[in-house]
Amino acid sequence: MTSLNQIRSTFIDFFKVRDHLVVPSAPLVPQDDPTLMFVNAGMVPFKNYFVGAATPPAPRAVSSQKCVRAGGKHNDLDNVGYTARHHTFFEMLGNFSFGDYFKEGAIESAWTLITKEFGLSKDKLLVTVFHTDEEAANLWKKIAGFSDDRIIRIATADNFWSMGDTGPCGPCSEIFIDQGPELAGGPPGSPDEDGDRFLEFWNLVFMQFERFEDGTERPLPKPQIDTGMGLERMAAIMQGVKSNYETDLFRTLIAASEDATGVKAEGAATPS
Repeated sequence: MTSLNQIRSTFIDFFKVRDHLVVPSAPLVPQDDPTLMFVNAGMVPFKNYFVGAATPPAPRAVSSQKCVRAGGKHNDLDNVGYTARHHTFFEMLGNFSFGDYFKEGAIESAWTLITKEFGLSKDKLLVTVFHTDEEAANLWKKIAGFSDDRIIRIATADNFWSMGDTGPCGPCSEIFIDQGPELAGGPPGSPDEDGDRFLEFWNLVFMQFERFEDGTERPLPKPQIDTGMGLERMAAIMQGVKSNYETDLFRTLIAASEDATGVKAEGAATPS
């Protein structure tokens, strides 16, 4: 079984070899951003680099960032317990380009990592793109060999990512895996998209704009790349389970809580 720690290391090492600076996780409470109570995405510590307010230490970076989503624009609190994939606290793996490579580099790296390093079956994968982003759609055809039915065009904010009401934003491309017909749910863009069958595990954000309080958007000085892969979701995929709570990390935590409380996770008391 591929452990969560091995998945994290594989991701970091893959991009380190590709000349990405390895950046440690920042504190959960942003140190210089009054617009957020908690870090809610892997790109938050790099926000000033994206908008040109600070100079990045390297043109490329990779990190595994601790995140909390319990309020504000990115609020997963209401989904916890209702899906097999949502948490309020989680780790987000991400690779970043500060004006270096753009869409083609991001898509090529993602496809190589998930199909060659992680060995995911190409036949089970599909992607979404923002409905006007023909460049991204054509790159998926070129790099992954996807046909049109495996590239779903989404016209909503689900495929136009922003950190919050203001700040960097841009169209994105999400990567999904079909976990099988035994799970309820339909593909992205369908009425049943909130089910667990089609699992989104990596979002490639093509950061092109900065959004201001009046709603206007201006092109960034240089197009940027910000990606986010849910570590717990990838662990579930790699370990062959259908719920994040069945992965090695959560099984260890649940076992420890059962031992400390004398109560099984299902609610039954353990024998004394």
